[in-house]
Amino acid sequence: MIFLFLDRIYSKSTGHLQLFFDEKWQVKGEAQSFGHDIEAAWLLLEAAEVLGDPELFQKVKAVVIHIGRAAVEGVLPDDSLAYERNNGHWDRERHWWVQAEAVVGFSYLGRLLDDWSYTEKAENIWSYIKSNLIDKERGEWYWSRLENGKVNHKEDKAGFWKCPYLNGRMCLEMIENFGIK
Repeated sequence: MIFLFLDRIYSKSTGHLQLFFDEKWQVKGEAQSFGHDIEAAWLLLEAAEVLGDPELFQKVKAVVIHIGRAAVEGVLPDDSLAYERNNGHWDRERHWWVQAEAVVGFSYLGRLLDDWSYTEKAENIWSYIKSNLIDKERGEWYWSRLENGKVNHKEDKAGFWKCPYLNGRMCLEMIENFGIK
């Protein structure tokens, strides 16, 4: 699976993941999903680490650095991470899962590269989550904030695509790997 990501899904020219393919692995579309980029960065790194192959780890590390830099393109002025860019069109909706993955992914990159700027991005996104996505009255996280800053009330707080998994995993990863409580 790691080699599939490195050889087919990861774009060497942009650093982003290529998202859609036909049956012959020809890329279909130009969408760049910043959440998928940063999520793949830390999960690829963790997978290579678990396998215990130093040569593979170094190869993955080089790619992860490139993916992480590509994900930074989606950081918005309010310190959140945009949803995607497709053929030059930005979707600046701030989805809950993108923010959760960004906290973990940028934290991993900060540690991997010993680069405070990534750690700072993770901390800033966590501050954004606390101020804008956590429903302090009724619990759970909102699906998203729209580009205009309003809460997206049209989507479920929990459902088929949204449940406490990604935000819960973010919390567990931060506790287990970074000692944050």
